[in-house]
Amino acid sequence: MNHDILSQAPKVVLHDHLDGGLRPETIIELAQENGYPDLPTTNIEELSEWFHRGANRRDLSLYLETFQHTVGVMQTPDACYRVAAECAEDLAADGVVYAEIRYAPSLMTEKGSSIDEVIEATTAGFIEGSKNSNLTIGTLITAMRTADDSTEIAEAAVRHRDRGVVGFDIAGREAGFPPTLHLEAFQYLRRENFHFTIHAGEAFGVPSIWEAVQFCGAERLGHGVRIVDDISFDTNGKPQLGRLAAYIRDRRLPLELCPTSNVHTGAVGSIAEHPIGLLRELGFRVTLNTDNRLMSDVSMTSEMMALHQVFGWNLEDFQWITVNAMKSAFWPFDERLRIINEIIKPGYKNLIDQSAAKENSL
Repeated sequence: MNHDILSQAPKVVLHDHLDGGLRPETIIELAQENGYPDLPTTNIEELSEWFHRGANRRDLSLYLETFQHTVGVMQTPDACYRVAAECAEDLAADGVVYAEIRYAPSLMTEKGSSIDEVIEATTAGFIEGSKNSNLTIGTLITAMRTADDSTEIAEAAVRHRDRGVVGFDIAGREAGFPPTLHLEAFQYLRRENFHFTIHAGEAFGVPSIWEAVQFCGAERLGHGVRIVDDISFDTNGKPQLGRLAAYIRDRRLPLELCPTSNVHTGAVGSIAEHPIGLLRELGFRVTLNTDNRLMSDVSMTSEMMALHQVFGWNLEDFQWITVNAMKSAFWPFDERLRIINEIIKPGYKNLIDQSAAKENSL
């Protein structure tokens, strides 16, 4: 197992923020084009390092501060189009075959763009950037949990449901802003038979997850890593699931886990301490994600490599987690099956067969 092999593996990412994955050179160019004066540096390498250093402060609120610059340069439809197109190109180059990319269009309207204009430009960018590749992209429209316009944003997501938007999300500072503040939006989405995930269980624990699931009806949990707070161990070291953890496992509610980002925001101490291995062993619907590729300096390949190095995961493990993610996607069921059966499984079989042939030749 090495980086080259994993780079070829088909991948599915369900939790990736558009404004957390810009190319540093694009940030600099867009800042110059649009008159954004606040970048800490215009040197590509220094700017990249500034984002990585700024994100790795073990605190979600501090982590989120870095986004003022990426959002700051995404204030025109042209900028949104370019960022989306490059996002698709970068994911395709990393072997991603299906992605759900999320962003908050309300954050990109400071220069007068409407929410619909932002969504239309971004969707067009995704289409352009994924041409001539195996990549399929669905968009998740995000509302900020610190704002009061979540119902308006939910309505915008539904307006674009047949034009690339597959779901809704809330994001931002978790502590002090429970998901039930946006209950009206979630009730509207359920009436409209529309999919949604909720950031929960990242910076705040079990109560946030409980509200997201039992009050709001979340279909997936954005992160959800703190569900381990509802898992204890008896004197023999056997795991004991609390009522909420057992419910989530029984209902097969997907966990959008982001190991490196979870370390950077302080949700866990290290990759080795991340509960993704435990949750997999216990049979939870685990998925692997990047969260913010720029801020955390990650790709799907690098996240896989980290799990291989720390937990010993192999190609069979990564096929399992990739199929898990595709099963959990908000894309139509028949298309999910097609991607699993025609792209993911054949892709992994080919890599597994190649690896076996190399071992036999030694």
